[in-house]
Amino acid sequence: MRRFALISTVLACMASAANAQTSITRTELKRGDLTNKDMDVIVVVVEVPPGEALAKHIHPGEEIVYILQGATLDLPDGTHRELPTGAAVINARDVPHAGFKIGGDKALKMLNVFVVDKGKPMTEFVK
Repeated sequence: MRRFALISTVLACMASAANAQTSITRTELKRGDLTNKDMDVIVVVVEVPPGEALAKHIHPGEEIVYILQGATLDLPDGTHRELPTGAAVINARDVPHAGFKIGGDKALKMLNVFVVDKGKPMTEFVK
């Protein structure tokens, strides 16, 4: 009986945590060396739910983005911008980008390919 109670409690906690979770997910699909360079190539799927903010940040290399599912961006100046499915973006090394919130009712889902310096963090947040 105790075991059943413990299992029920654990399952209830997991279900409430899953329902409360509204965070950004990053799923790394593949990582490898860039031929003849001291750099990594990293393929990631990023999903940002409505209401979540994607903080302003930089990368120690290039980031190539393909929008798998578009969304409405709520920009810091109060305006809104649609980022459509199928759009592609290239973010240059050390150039700040993002700094917006996802509006509307659809998550932003992106396929990101990073070509970054080996041994450095993939993303660094900036003010």
